[in-house]
Amino acid sequence: MKRRGSLMAASVLALALTMGAPAGATAPLLWHQPIVVVGANQSNNWSGYNQGSLEQNGKLFNAVAGTWTVPTATAHKAGENEYSSSWSGIGGGCVTADCSVTDSTLIQTGTEQDVNSKGRASYSAWWELIPAPSITISGFPVRAGDKIVASITENPPDSEVWTIVLKNLTTGKTFTQTVPYSSTHATAEWIEETPVVVDSNGNVSVGPLPSLGTVRFSGASTNGASAGLKSSEAIQLVDFNGNVLATPSAPKAGTAFNDCTYATSCASPR
Repeated sequence: MKRRGSLMAASVLALALTMGAPAGATAPLLWHQPIVVVGANQSNNWSGYNQGSLEQNGKLFNAVAGTWTVPTATAHKAGENEYSSSWSGIGGGCVTADCSVTDSTLIQTGTEQDVNSKGRASYSAWWELIPAPSITISGFPVRAGDKIVASITENPPDSEVWTIVLKNLTTGKTFTQTVPYSSTHATAEWIEETPVVVDSNGNVSVGPLPSLGTVRFSGASTNGASAGLKSSEAIQLVDFNGNVLATPSAPKAGTAFNDCTYATSCASPR
């Protein structure tokens, strides 16, 4: 299984390298990618919870929502640029419980918590339609400690027209975007991710992950009802050498969980 994950990671990096950074770009280009599978409950780029249509007995996903508190990002290793993304989306995850079948479509929205090589943290919000890179949401300030609510809804169902809504409950700002997108409706997720990064020189990397402490997710729902999260749907983030980078807790009430960075275990929400 680890070999399969390494091959998938290599293909993701190859795609990003092929597309490259835009001419004259100074900020890095970020892709929040479909899951890079290591095993049934491990990934090289995701930590959190994933539900799949076959794992959910044929359920298709027309809407997803989730809430999280923007974590404080600090440097894990001095002198390096580090990247993390908190998000909710439809597609891109494990369709089956053992993650032997995955999905290549992905519509998502979330926040970015990054640290530069000088140890300075930056925060932003974004949305993305795979295979395109993420689009930063202008006029939507994000700070550590802000409470974010994300929702993605196909309206009407099976129309392939989606409304993305991101709300910052702390500042009162709301972003809304309606887009056409052809989705398989096969997975739904609530994720802490190390994105693929292409810098202004065309260099490609995955992450690395800053220290985030505990990222708190809640309000997980699909198709307008409680997601009913189960511990078997949890995904642990590991690097390409198998070292643990982030671990989700067991869920609380089927809608909430914590995600602990640089930890092999994580306490559930109180």
